[in-house]
Amino acid sequence: MSGLRLYLSRQAGSLGRYLWEQAVQTLCGWIPTVAGIGVRALAYRLIMRLEGTVAIERGVRLRFAGQITLGRGVYLDEGVYLHAGGAPRSASPLRGREALLPPLPRQRAGGIEIGENSFIMHHAELHVYNFRDLPHAGIQIGRDSLIGEFNVLRGQGGITIGDRVYTSPLVQLAAVNHVFSDPARSFAEQGITAEGIVVEDDVWIGAGAIVTDGVRLGRGAVVAAGAVVTRDVPPHSVVAGVPARVVKTITGDEPPPETEVYF
Repeated sequence: MSGLRLYLSRQAGSLGRYLWEQAVQTLCGWIPTVAGIGVRALAYRLIMRLEGTVAIERGVRLRFAGQITLGRGVYLDEGVYLHAGGAPRSASPLRGREALLPPLPRQRAGGIEIGENSFIMHHAELHVYNFRDLPHAGIQIGRDSLIGEFNVLRGQGGITIGDRVYTSPLVQLAAVNHVFSDPARSFAEQGITAEGIVVEDDVWIGAGAIVTDGVRLGRGAVVAAGAVVTRDVPPHSVVAGVPARVVKTITGDEPPPETEVYF
C-alpha cells in the first residue's frame, strides 16, 4: 500500500484529483484528428487552465493538470508529457456546478505556464517534479516560442523562457544538479542544487545542446548544435563547444549576397 500511495502522490494532488484527471484524459485523450482536438479544447477545461482556444493532439500526457496553464493558441503535439509536479496548495472555494467537481488547485511556486501561440512539439517532456518543496520550481514559457521534438526540460530549480525562443530537437535544459563533492558517499546521499535557468527573448538553441543549472542565456543569443552551456551567455552572442564558449558576437552584418533568405 505504501508503494501505491507513493505512486498516487506523484501523479496528482489527491486521490480525487487523480481519478478525475485520469477519467477525463482516458475518455478524451485518444480521439484522433481535428475532432479530438475540438473535444479536448472543451473537456480539458475541467482539469486545467485554458486561457482561450488551444490545440491538444491525442496521446498528450498530463500530471498535476490543475497546475498547468495554457495561453490562447498553444499547440501540444502528440506524445508531449507535462508533469507540473508537487502537491498543490488548498483550492479556492468554488460555486455552483464547479462545486460538484474536484477543484483546480491554486497555482503554486511550481506548475507549468505556456504563453500564447507557443508550440510544444512531439515527445517533448516538461517536468517540474517538485517533491522536495523547492521554492523556485516551475516552468514558464513566453509567447510565440517553440519547444522542439524530444526536448527535456527539468524545472526543479525553475526554468523561465522568454518570447520567440526556439529550441531545436533533442535539446535539454536541466535546472537541477547533483552534489558529488564527498568521495566517501554516494552522490545520491549528498543532495541536489537547483539554481534555475533563464532564457531571455529571441534565443535560438541548436539541436542536441544542453543547458545546465544556474545559466542565463541573454537576449538574442544563439547556442550551436551539440554545445554544453555551463555559464551565462551574453546577449547577441553565439556559443559553441563543450563547454560552450563565445565564438561570435552578432553585430548586424547582412548575410552574404548569394544567400537566399526566406520569410
